[in-house]
Amino acid sequence: MDGVLIVNKPTGMTSHDVVARARRIIGEKSIGHLGTLDPMATGVLPLVTGRFTRLAQFYTDADKRYEGRIRFGWATDTYDSDGEPTTPEQPVNLTIEQLRSLASDFIGKIEQLPPPFSAKKISGVPAYKLARKGHEVALAAKQVEVREFEIVEWDGREASFRSWVSSGTYLRSLAHDLGRKLGPGGHLSQLTRTAVREFTLHQAHTLEALEEAVREGTLDGLFLHPRLVLPEFPAVTAPAESIARLRNGGAVNLPEFTKAATVRVFAGQRELLAIARRVAGTLFQPKIVLCGN
Repeated sequence: MDGVLIVNKPTGMTSHDVVARARRIIGEKSIGHLGTLDPMATGVLPLVTGRFTRLAQFYTDADKRYEGRIRFGWATDTYDSDGEPTTPEQPVNLTIEQLRSLASDFIGKIEQLPPPFSAKKISGVPAYKLARKGHEVALAAKQVEVREFEIVEWDGREASFRSWVSSGTYLRSLAHDLGRKLGPGGHLSQLTRTAVREFTLHQAHTLEALEEAVREGTLDGLFLHPRLVLPEFPAVTAPAESIARLRNGGAVNLPEFTKAATVRVFAGQRELLAIARRVAGTLFQPKIVLCGN
């Protein structure tokens, strides 16, 4: 079963939990996800199944979009509402203009320190495992890019925001750092991922919808149309005489492409055969093959 399924991850589940449940639901062992979500977060979790797991290499640097809420007044050890308070609650006397002004300071390329409760590894051990045992966690700062961080609403205690960030950016750290900069402290209280590159929330399905589709025999209809995947690469329909060669990883001539470095090669409208790269002239060699004989 080869394809892309967009799941709307529920709160309280890890991304690994979602993958494990999807394996049981659709009966496919080979499933991966394109970008971890924290247990408290909801939203877009793209799953790649079967041979489409080979596409994961193209999404390691995928940018992401979020909507969420930040609670001001105290910080937590996990930088979100699942953690324990690390500062006493303080009164919050901020205006939305102050919040927006300071939030804008985080836009651009910034050095960000990951949360101590994160999957980042220290000498091969995930930081969250060390933090849970009470060990001091010293993680190195990493450069990330925040393309958007806009405060949308403010009710005197919580701020709603939307954000667009590069891969590897922690929204929990953004919330924590903003709270610390403003004074009273803060933590992420709610988070929904609305997009992973081309994959959006309106394309997502609940796990319950997957179960129902399996019962009704309509699961194929929930998979994303293959021509919507990796739209940054031009698409070409392979000539009939080239299909067998492509399936076996052989190079083929695609005369209609004289400038593209990488293309998606289809058999018909729906079957994505390969992602191919230019060798010379109009000769393209499959980098990955997605359909076998």
